[in-house]
Amino acid sequence: MGLFDGLPVPKDKEYLRDDLENVDESWTVARFDSLPHVVHILTSKDRDGEIQALKDQSDIVEEVVDEVVQTYHGGFNRAIQNYSQILRLFSESTQSVGKLKVDLGDAKRVISARNKQLHQLWYRSMTLRHIISLLDQIENIAQVPTRINKLIDENQLYAAVQVHVQSARMLEREGLQTVGALQDVRSELAKLRGVLFYKVLEALHAHLYNTGEYSSATPSMNEKDDAIPTTTVAAFSMNNSQSLSRRTRLVKGDSHVGASGFASSVDGGSSYDGHDDDDIHDGADNTGKDTKNIPRLPAWLSESTPDEFVETMRKSESPLHVKYLQTMVECLCMLDKVAAAGAIICQRLRPTIHETITSMIKAQAEYANYSRPGVGHAARTATTGLQYVKGQLQKEKHKNGTSLAGSLMAVSPVTPIMAPMGAAQCAAKELLDCVLDTIVRIFDNHVVVGELLESKSSQQTHMNPPKSKVGEMFGNPDSDASQATGGYTIGFSMTVLQSECQQLICEILRATPEAASADAAVQTARLASKGPSKEKRDKSEDGLTFAFRFTDASVPSQGADLIRQGRNRKGQNVQEGYGSASVLPEQGIYLAASVYRPVLQFTDKIASMLPQKYSQLGNDGLLAFLENFVKDHFLPTMFVDYRKGVQQAISSPAAFRPRANPAAAYTPSVSKGRPVLQGLLTIDFLAKEVLGWAQAMPKFSGDLVKYVQTFLERTYERCRASYTEAVLEKQSYMLIGRHDVENLMRRDPASAFLPTSLAHANADNHIADAETDGVELEISNLLMKLRPIKQESLIRDNNKLVLLASLSDSLEYIAESIERFGNSSAKASVQTESDVKPTPIHHKRNSSLPPKDLATFAEDYRKLAIDCLKVLRVEMQLETVFNMQVMATREYLEDQDAEEPDDYIISLITQITRRDEAIAPFIAPTKRNYVFGGICAVASHASIKALSDMKHINLFGVQQICRNTIALEQALSAIPSIDSESVQMRLDHVRTYYELLNMPVEALLAFITEHDRLFTAIEYYNLLKVQVPGREVPDDAKARMADILPI
Repeated sequence: MGLFDGLPVPKDKEYLRDDLENVDESWTVARFDSLPHVVHILTSKDRDGEIQALKDQSDIVEEVVDEVVQTYHGGFNRAIQNYSQILRLFSESTQSVGKLKVDLGDAKRVISARNKQLHQLWYRSMTLRHIISLLDQIENIAQVPTRINKLIDENQLYAAVQVHVQSARMLEREGLQTVGALQDVRSELAKLRGVLFYKVLEALHAHLYNTGEYSSATPSMNEKDDAIPTTTVAAFSMNNSQSLSRRTRLVKGDSHVGASGFASSVDGGSSYDGHDDDDIHDGADNTGKDTKNIPRLPAWLSESTPDEFVETMRKSESPLHVKYLQTMVECLCMLDKVAAAGAIICQRLRPTIHETITSMIKAQAEYANYSRPGVGHAARTATTGLQYVKGQLQKEKHKNGTSLAGSLMAVSPVTPIMAPMGAAQCAAKELLDCVLDTIVRIFDNHVVVGELLESKSSQQTHMNPPKSKVGEMFGNPDSDASQATGGYTIGFSMTVLQSECQQLICEILRATPEAASADAAVQTARLASKGPSKEKRDKSEDGLTFAFRFTDASVPSQGADLIRQGRNRKGQNVQEGYGSASVLPEQGIYLAASVYRPVLQFTDKIASMLPQKYSQLGNDGLLAFLENFVKDHFLPTMFVDYRKGVQQAISSPAAFRPRANPAAAYTPSVSKGRPVLQGLLTIDFLAKEVLGWAQAMPKFSGDLVKYVQTFLERTYERCRASYTEAVLEKQSYMLIGRHDVENLMRRDPASAFLPTSLAHANADNHIADAETDGVELEISNLLMKLRPIKQESLIRDNNKLVLLASLSDSLEYIAESIERFGNSSAKASVQTESDVKPTPIHHKRNSSLPPKDLATFAEDYRKLAIDCLKVLRVEMQLETVFNMQVMATREYLEDQDAEEPDDYIISLITQITRRDEAIAPFIAPTKRNYVFGGICAVASHASIKALSDMKHINLFGVQQICRNTIALEQALSAIPSIDSESVQMRLDHVRTYYELLNMPVEALLAFITEHDRLFTAIEYYNLLKVQVPGREVPDDAKARMADILPI
């Protein structure tokens, strides 16, 4: 029961607790009702037992009550004794206080008697203390110049500024203003203020351009970022500059420290000529402690007096060079030199950037000159690189003595060094990567300093924050924020940096920028009124002329004046250029391709580093200039140059002339001697070059692909003209244009050997042999109906047949290249931003037809290649019919056994052999099979059909025909690509047919009964129709044959 848990029951009577637990809860309620208990006892059977139980419980309760009373009685006695002691102490205290009051009254009477003397002593003591303090201060201030010079020599500029500021404030105090001995000290401090300003400014300048002791480009510094080699030896990697944005963000978190941080320590009574050594050791010498938990104080702050700024630097996680920049800006604020520093930074910005770029180029040129062979290949001179390429090209000689690579180099508008993957392109990209990465790092420092100067200037002048609109910030030269920083802003630094980069790019491209105007309105008007240049590329020293987009017109008046002074002072250096020719094998407009991607990456990095209120500045920068240059100058120039190259390639007399001495066997690789026509090979080379430019500039890939399409269209027209010239007014050309012949050739199983573009049409090539024979029979019958075939309707000039074969293979090669072009251009278009619209194509033809894509051009080229193969196949079949048609007009009544085939067979065999030898090096074996594979079927059908036109034939005549088939079989089997078994089977079929003439009629009828499907009914009837000397034909022979083979 919880009610009795707190009762003070002794340990020897713990059983009482157990007994209390047995007491019913009804006895412990607040409103006790005895009636239920009385009724219970009266109604109980054992009344005495119940009464005895109640008595036992009563005894237990009384015993517990006795124990509780005994326990609390002793405590009451002790409390009464304590209260009596307290009362006694209070009484004694009252007596003591009374005595103290008496003593104080006596002391007051004694002190009041000497009041004036004490006051005079106290005042004299305070005056002496003040005099001693002033003397100490004067003595210490006299030593300040020496201390400041010492701190300057030790590169403790912040500590020197602290001492100077505090000393200057001390001299302004009322007690020291009248001290004549301090006039020299004041004059010395005034001089030291200028010395400190220039020392701080020089340190800030050095670290702005990463040439200082604590710069991020110094490999010896212990930073979180990876060590980066200096820019004078090797190029920076563009991929390692992502930490710049992080540095900028860290600076924003530490930029809240104001110039009042040191003021609080001065007013608080800190010593002006010293500091607590313990504090310095705690902050600077922590070599024996856990550096993870206790941040280290930078070395340049080791002698400084602890204040809010020093404590912030101790806790800051910014990179070391950012901390140093913050320290120098804080020093400028403490010296109240923000505007002057900003003006000088503006004055030095352009000459310093120009000098930095020039020194980098010189260092890279020296490094390339002293490097090992093979290292720094992009830095070869133009003469050395050109001689190397020419030496390689001279090794690629063909048997006819002409250099194909030399011809390609002659047609291309650019040299191999200037090609998309040439040494000049690699060198230009390498150089720009190095320069622009350095500029990015410099601009990162300018972002840090610019934000700090703006915040400090606003704090010092108690002005409102600058407006959010960048146009108002930089379009108004009288902007208060710009004047407070001496004209120096982030926007100004970015403009100057991009302007210098633009001048370097102009030098690389051999473009001559106009002189920058000092008036932005005049410059803008000139840009607006100036149309796009239509000049063609001149390979002389004269370059393109275009307006300069970046000027210093947006600089406020103070900074602009200083910049003009700086230009006048170092104007000659700017005009001398950067010396990029020392590291570039060639310079010219085609280097715009290698310039584009570094500028694009540079723009992205700059945009990511800009604060939000300057975000609009990146919309009209270096990238916009380069894109306008590419659109207005580079693309039109490229189109004109490559159009000339294409015209020269397809109009040359040797462009569509098959190779005079090709390899003995066909090879599918161009590098191993595939005899692609020189004109088409040149077009393929030029198209690959143009698409190489497209890959270098994805945004303009659409325009460049259209250029390629224009070139391919003109080349296709020239190929079509050459094809038409070879087959004009020839019967084979007219036949393949007929709809019925086209359908038969499509159904012909041999069409499976054609290029794969007809794969959909050849899906049903796996047909039965009977249907195959039916298609071949239809083709043979159609050709036989053309008899008599005249010689002038055939292509008798083997050179034209070789041209068709070479043209077919070359067209298929170009079609395959175009398909690869399409895949590469599709990948390039995927990488291009979805919101970028392609620029309008120049020099395009007016046509109502929808524009073709590369896949359509590939299909057109392949169709023309197929037409060439079809003409060759039909031409071989017509040549067979032309020679075999003599067979029908001849009577084979020989008087002796044949030893030689007929003259027409010899002529046909000779023609087939010569043409096979001439065509074999120019087409693949499968195409060769397609060209010559139709001869056997036509020859066999013509031989069998010739019997219907014969009137007489003897046994020697049959042997003569068999001799002809054997000779033809040997000639066709000698062609490697033709199936000799199929040739043998077909010509065996012809011999079997004519050997049936040697059988008696009865034997012939019996043969027909057993082999009624070996020949057609008409062919069997022709066997009875022809007259064979010595063979008797019964009158009922035809009737009996009709019973066997009903017609």
